Amino acid sequence: MPVYNLYIFDRYGTCLYYSEWNRRKHPGMSKEEEYKLMFGMMFSIKSFIHRISPSDMKDGFLNFKTNVYKLHFYETPSGIKVIMLTDLNVGNIRDILHQIYSSLYVEYVVKNPLCLLNKPITSELFKTKVDEFVQGLSIYAKV
Repeated sequence: MPVYNLYIFDRYGTCLYYSEWNRRKHPGMSKEEEYKLMFGMMFSIKSFIHRISPSDMKDGFLNFKTNVYKLHFYETPSGIKVIMLTDLNVGNIRDILHQIYSSLYVEYVVKNPLCLLNKPITSELFKTKVDEFVQGLSIYAKV
């Protein structure tokens, strides 16, 4: 059950962080184009779900599946969006995405005076901690 990749976006659509582990195929587009497409897709899906929902959804949109991968979504009250693509067999990983935000992003980016908020994350410590965390997950597996 591999983890393929991870995106962290701010509320304005800036991709603050991207990493990949077991991703086999790369799209025929630039990373910037991929980030714009991912953010736009998430914006559209959230809007669609909000409009057609018969009642207030406490958690909102959590994930969706294609025939190739499963996309997991977590959004903070401040608008930070954490998106992880995994194998189809991975269950609900909302807690894992919350941990990435609270234990890694907040600790190593927000609390770091050298990191500029709303700018792509350049901290090597953050990158190392994310990599260690993801590779330590039970859902992580090398292909």
